[in-house]
Amino acid sequence: MLHRIFADNTNKGSAASRLREKRFHLFVAMLNEIPSPVKILDVGGTQKHWEMMAKGSSLLERIQVTLLNIKHQSISMLNFSSVEGDARNMPQFADGQFDIIYSNSTIEHVGNLIDQKHMASEVARVGKRYFVQTPNRYFPIEPHFVFPFFQFFPISLRAWLIQNFKLGWYPKIADAQQALSTVKSIRLMTKSEVQEMFPDAEIFDEKYLGLTKSFVAYTREK
Repeated sequence: MLHRIFADNTNKGSAASRLREKRFHLFVAMLNEIPSPVKILDVGGTQKHWEMMAKGSSLLERIQVTLLNIKHQSISMLNFSSVEGDARNMPQFADGQFDIIYSNSTIEHVGNLIDQKHMASEVARVGKRYFVQTPNRYFPIEPHFVFPFFQFFPISLRAWLIQNFKLGWYPKIADAQQALSTVKSIRLMTKSEVQEMFPDAEIFDEKYLGLTKSFVAYTREK
C-alpha cells in the first residue's frame, strides 16, 4: 500500500507522480528557451516516459530525443533513437553535441562515488545544458525499496530483507549474491555531493511533506 501511495509512477495520485509532473514543468520551461528542434540526450530514459509526460501537449513535435541505456530501448517514433552505452563514458558523443541532457533517477544506479562523478563530468561535457534528478539520501523513505531508512541499514541486513520480503519495485530475490549485488547497485546521494559533481548548476530541492525528497541539478546554456 505504501508503495502505491508513495512511489508508484502509474498512480497519478502518488507522491512520485505529482513530484515528477512538477519537475517536468520546470524542464519544459527550460526547453521553451531553446529553438526547435531541441536535441535531447536522455540518459537512462524511455520513449514511454516522454509520451506520458508530454500527453496533451505539442512537446513531442519539437524535440529530437536520443535514449542512452545499457540495453537498447523500444522506440516507435521517428524523432526518437536508442543507443547502447555507458553514462560514465560517452565517447560516441562530441562536446556540446546536445542542446540539453535529461536524466531522471539514473545517476544513483551507475556505481560508486567515482562512477557518479564520471557520469556528471560526461553529462556536462556533451550537453550545452543539463537537467539531472536524483533522490535525496537523507529522505526517510528509500524510494526504490520503499522502506523507511533502508539506505542506512548494513548491507548484509538490506540483502537479507530483499531475500525474504518483496520491497518496493523488487520481488523477493532468493539468491544471496544477487540480493547483495542488487542493494550495492544503488548509491543515493547527498546535496553536497550533487553540488560538488555539478558545480555550475542550480539545485532545486523537491519537497514532500516539508522534507527534501530529491534534487534536480540544472543549468541554462553555458
